[in-house]
Amino acid sequence: MSTFADLFTVVAVSAGVLFFLAGVVGLLRFPDAITRLHALTKADNVGLGLVVVGLLPQAGGVLEALKLLLVWLTVLLAGATVGQLIARVARQAGTRR
Repeated sequence: MSTFADLFTVVAVSAGVLFFLAGVVGLLRFPDAITRLHALTKADNVGLGLVVVGLLPQAGGVLEALKLLLVWLTVLLAGATVGQLIARVARQAGTRR
């Protein structure tokens, strides 16, 4: 069972890292702030979700698993809030779409 959990962790965390890399590529390649922000927030949310799901089998107990999920939820809420604020400022500044 431990080997399966370790393999699952490696696969899920590696997939999460690939999503983080895709977000960075989108951040560097897309033409304007709105599309860059969209690519970055979506890829980061999915990437962090995969990393957290991959780390859940390695958690020592239920409390540690809940902490991981709470961190993920906090980052999701913070990312959505900051993304909205950045998009609002970009729109008010008149960036092209």
